[in-house]
Amino acid sequence: MNRSPTIVLALGAAGTLWLAMLAGQPAPAMQTVTVTPPAKAFAPSLLGTRPDGAVHVAPDDSVVADAQLIELFDYYLSTVGEKSPAAVRAEIERELDRTLRPAAAAAAKRVLTRYTAYRQALAGLGADRRLTGQDAAALKRRLDALRGLRARYFSQREIAAIFGREDAANAEALARMAIRDDRTLDAQQKQARLAALDAGLPADVRAAREAPLKIVRVQEEAERLRAGGAGEDDVFRLRAEAFGADAAQRLADVDREEAAWKRRIEAYLVQRRGLNDEAAVAALRNRMFSEDEQRRLGAYEGGPQP
Repeated sequence: MNRSPTIVLALGAAGTLWLAMLAGQPAPAMQTVTVTPPAKAFAPSLLGTRPDGAVHVAPDDSVVADAQLIELFDYYLSTVGEKSPAAVRAEIERELDRTLRPAAAAAAKRVLTRYTAYRQALAGLGADRRLTGQDAAALKRRLDALRGLRARYFSQREIAAIFGREDAANAEALARMAIRDDRTLDAQQKQARLAALDAGLPADVRAAREAPLKIVRVQEEAERLRAGGAGEDDVFRLRAEAFGADAAQRLADVDREEAAWKRRIEAYLVQRRGLNDEAAVAALRNRMFSEDEQRRLGAYEGGPQP
């Protein structure tokens, strides 16, 4: 059956994908476009950084409203306060024009318009006193309100692509709160249900959650080794086994830098004890530490000096 050319054109990127699948042809590949940093940082907080995210562009120059596109927008929107909202919006549009073909840039700008409107509405949602509270019921009210708000600005497919991971995290948090608030369960039953919830998490989520605990455990083991007389080679092997040789080397470098810093602090405090003149103390600080380093000295000088 022949399709009207108007209908085929109206299908856009998604329709092109489905037609290719139905016809047994390979689907056209999306182009992933990253934004390179401009020669001059837009705001001081962006100095030395690269734009986050990317733009996925279909062959018909439509763009995909997904988490990576929002990350790109948020990279610039994080500077609101340093720059005015209007200036930030103009900068995003300039970067889109610089990076994308005109039709794709226009499509991305339309998503930006919806996203900025959503952010403004989200701020109003946060001020709604009916959505306050720390229990599972309050969290569910906030999530329901959030879902309703998103539906005003994005399609269900876009919501899944943009907020999917966030929604999964919120759903898990809600499930945990419901278990902890369930008075029909004893402590052992709650622990079992929480463990089952952990077991059902995706592997990457479990790894991300366990990483900080692993760092703490390895550091505690390193301190035990040192307290027992082990050398830095033993500590390096422990860390290399847990995190890899490169990470172990970086941690060893941090240890050396921290040890050198502590030695400088000790030498400074010894010399400072013999000085009663604040001008002489200031001169000693300036001689021993840079301006940035002096900002850290307060933690060591806070107590009374002998």
